[in-house]
Parts: sequence; C-alpha cells; structure tokens
Amino acid sequence: MDMTLKTQNVSFTVTRFSWERIYLFFDIQVNPACSPDSFPTFYAVDASGKAIAPCEVVSRSENSVRLRLNITNTGENRCFPNGTVQFWACMDGVPATVVTAQPGLSEEMDGISRVFLYESRHSVYTVSFSITDHNPPVLQMHTMAAAQKPVGAPLLPEKNPSPSRLVSIRRKGMRAVYGFFCRLYHHRREKHPGVLFMTEQGTSCNANQMAVCQRMQERGLQKDFEIMLSARPAASQHQPLKSWFSLLRKIAKSRYVFLDDHAPVFDWLKVDSGTCLIQLWHAGAGFKSAGYSRWGHSGCPAPQGCHRQYTYGIAGSRRIAPFFSEAWGISPEQVLPTGMPRMDKFLEPEHRAAVTASLLGRYPLCRNKKVILFAPTYRGKGRGDAHYPYEQIDFDKLYRLCSEDYVVLFKMHPWVHDPVPIPPAYRERMADVGDYPDINDLFYITDLLITDYSSNIFEFSLMGKPMLFFAFDEASYAVSRGFHRNYRETAPGKICRTFEEVLSAIAHGDFEQEKVEEYVQLHFDHTDSHASDRVIDWILLKNMPESLRQAQQNRQNNLKKMKALSFPPAGN
Repeated sequence: MDMTLKTQNVSFTVTRFSWERIYLFFDIQVNPACSPDSFPTFYAVDASGKAIAPCEVVSRSENSVRLRLNITNTGENRCFPNGTVQFWACMDGVPATVVTAQPGLSEEMDGISRVFLYESRHSVYTVSFSITDHNPPVLQMHTMAAAQKPVGAPLLPEKNPSPSRLVSIRRKGMRAVYGFFCRLYHHRREKHPGVLFMTEQGTSCNANQMAVCQRMQERGLQKDFEIMLSARPAASQHQPLKSWFSLLRKIAKSRYVFLDDHAPVFDWLKVDSGTCLIQLWHAGAGFKSAGYSRWGHSGCPAPQGCHRQYTYGIAGSRRIAPFFSEAWGISPEQVLPTGMPRMDKFLEPEHRAAVTASLLGRYPLCRNKKVILFAPTYRGKGRGDAHYPYEQIDFDKLYRLCSEDYVVLFKMHPWVHDPVPIPPAYRERMADVGDYPDINDLFYITDLLITDYSSNIFEFSLMGKPMLFFAFDEASYAVSRGFHRNYRETAPGKICRTFEEVLSAIAHGDFEQEKVEEYVQLHFDHTDSHASDRVIDWILLKNMPESLRQAQQNRQNNLKKMKALSFPPAGN
C-alpha cells in the first residue's frame, strides 16, 4: 500500500485518543516539523477514496496537531454512514499522506470504542477502531447503525400486522397527503408565502413564536405573508385524523415554519425543498445536555430526525452558537445570533414597571423585602416522571435565615406537579408560585436566584443580580443527563454542594457575583429589544448580515472542495 504520495515526506501518527460527549479527539505527532504556513488539512476518507468529513484542527504546533470529529455530524448534518474510514492529510488541496497509528495504540482500541443507544435502547450506533497490518500501521475507524433483532431461532410470521407496521402504513399515507397538498399550493406559496408558527408540545405557541408573530403584524407584514398558527399536544397525546389533515395543509402552504421545540412529525416527514424550518428554541443557554449532546442517553434522538431538517436555529450570541448546533446536529453557521424574541418585552422599562407593580399586588409578602427565588430544574427522564427531591431543602433553617429581611418564592419546573411542602407556619416568608405563568416576570422582583442546571440563568443574568447554584447531585446528574460544557468553570455564581453551604452563602453575601458579567459578555451579542425584528429581517426578508451569509457560503464552498478530492482507495 502506497500510504504517502511521492511528492510529500511528512508523516502524521496518532499517539492518543480521547472523547468528550460526541466529539472524538486525535493527538497526532508530525514528523518532521511542519511550517504553520504549509500546515495540512485533514479528512475522513471512505473505502472508495471519497472524503466524507473534514477534521477540525483544535490546536497545532510545528510537530503536533490535535484533531476533532463530531461523529454525529460529518458537516452535512448527518452521522458517519455505516462503513470504514481512514484519515488523510492534504497539502494545498492535494492528498498527501494517510494518518498512521503509533504501534502501542492497538492496546487502547477496545477501550476507546463507543456504543450509543437510541430509540428507547432498541437501536445502536457503534464507533470502533482498528489498525492495519501495513508498515507503518494505518488507523481505521468503523461506524455502524443497527436495530435490535431477536436472538435464537427464527420467529414464525405474525398473522396480524404489528403496531410498528401499522404506524409505518399510516405515516406513508400522511406523506402522500402532504405531497398532494404541496403540489396543490405550490403556486400560491410562491406568490403569498405562508409563515407557520407551530408547536407539537401543547395547545399554545411559546413566547418566542408569539413575539415574532405579533411583531410581523405590527409591521404590517400580513399583506406579504400568510400568517398561520398550529398548536397541538401531539408529542404526548393522540391526534384525530382531521387535526393531521389541517396540519399537513398548513405545512404545505408554508415557506417558513417556526418551531419552539422538538416536533415529532418531522422525525418522519421530510419538508418540501421550498420550505425553511426554523427553531426558535425556548431556552437560552443552561448546562443540561440536550439532543445530540446527550447521544446514547435515555431520550436522545435517532441519527436522522426533526433537528436535522432545520435551515436555521437562533441563539443569543455567535460564541454560544456551537452549544445549540451540537444539540441539534447541524452546523454552527446555521445558528443565527438574533437573541431571544421573547426577551424584547422583558427588556422594556415600561413593561418591567407595570409587571413589578402587579407582582407586588399579587404577592404582598414581597413588599419591602429582599426576594429569593428558588427555581431549579426537574429530576427524572422527562415529563412523565419529573420531580424534585424536596427533602434536600431544610425549610426550618431557611425560615430562620429569612428573619425580617428575606422572603423565598419557589418556582418549580412546569413538569414538576407535586407542590412545594412549605409548612403552614412559614407561609408569611415563603410561597409556592408555581402557578404563575412566566418566570421571567418574577425576575424583576428577585434579589437572589437559587437554581442548579436550569437555563433560567440566561434571562436572569441581564438583571445584574447574584445567583447561587445548589448542585447537590452534580456528579450523578452529569452521568445521567450530561453537561454540554464544564459546569464548575461556567456557572455565573457560587456553586454549593449542600444546603448548609447555600445558607452560609446567603448569610455572608458570598455569591461570586463577578461571574455574572462574564456570563453576559459571552452569551449576548445584543441586549436590546429588537430580537424579533432581527428574526424577521434576517430570515423572512433575507437581509442577513454579510458576515453571517459569508460564513454559510464558506461552509458550502469547503464541502464542495472536499467532495472534489480523490484519494487512493483503502487497500490499494
């Protein structure tokens, strides 16, 4: 096997592997040293000699380089396909040499392999490694997606179709109906594009969607676009046929579909090529892993699904765009730093004054007091078993600490249905405000937020007030749910492992508040009330900033260049 083209004399040898969630890192030794001006690019190359994914250079020096691969995204919003790849270096757009493996690396192969379960553990995606018997040995990565099959003797054919078979038949029919509607409304959609605000998570659209919808109407854009709404709890409840026909008709009429969360219908229904799917995600940026960030954990997505179809998603800043693109399995350039539309009203002084007065009327215990808002996320796998371990809270000591200075409001995650067990004698200083609809309103009267891994820190950080993080189960939460970034390095406040530490921090004013400003600088490109306008201008009116447009174009150009490369087939 000719592993090095004759025009090149540099070798690249993998010396170490490591993983971080869905990212695979390679540490590579370069011999002899390579000038930064002539440093190569690296690609994963399949058995036919076609490059299928670029490798990201994380760091480099003259004689070493660290590469990173996202195994859930080859650069085209899909996982690595079933098969084997080798890794090649390219010099000036010309294939130069295959990446080899340090001889002792074979002992690490089994330990570095990964198994990612999905679809309720009925399917699996595996990543494993081997080295060839060539001299020097070549590194190979093998990927495979597979579904659960019976073990043992073959089963007799079923007399009646299985539930999964019936679902497949129904979905095939729905796709046909959608195709019919697309043909029916094709010309109408060109002349008067539809804009659909859609959720499958409940009976009302979320705040981000309604903020954009209302702003479109304020700007008189209903004359240029057909504005439609669709809100169904289809993610958790069976929907009648009439509801399905209505939804499919609206999607077919739409040039733009704005979502607020995962929409299961798009796991199996591919939108027409003339339709843009945009994710107006409800959360700003917390710590919890979601989507492909927690691949292999319970509730993670399948290799292909709703998230992969997004044309765009939104975020608060360019620097946090990778958090969202990782979760959705798309490229960072597709995440637009518009800011959160629902925060437009949140940042208006008049709105803040009116809401503050209303809240003090509704919760008179807060008048002339410092307000502590206890607002953690839920524990459990999801909506069905969501709970919070109230035994972690020492209500007696918290009540005594409040004295005449503080009151505590408890706002649990909406999925936690059990009320906060506040002793009746303590209710002049403590209140369960779980029935209040918008936690953002409560931030106006809050002097200290106590949370854990929730994304509510995103909005609260703009108040410039302190936060405490009660992370009694940080280690177990990291294993079961996972973090998409280092929790201890990025939490904008003091982290407490015990409730005693929480009480001590409050008593001594020890909040590490300087971290709040650092968090704001990282997470917000804009701190104004024009996020809805940016969504409208950049996406609907196609007036995207040139820097963002150019980044997207560069990505497409780099993929085209990659596909034009031709490498020696493996084994030749």
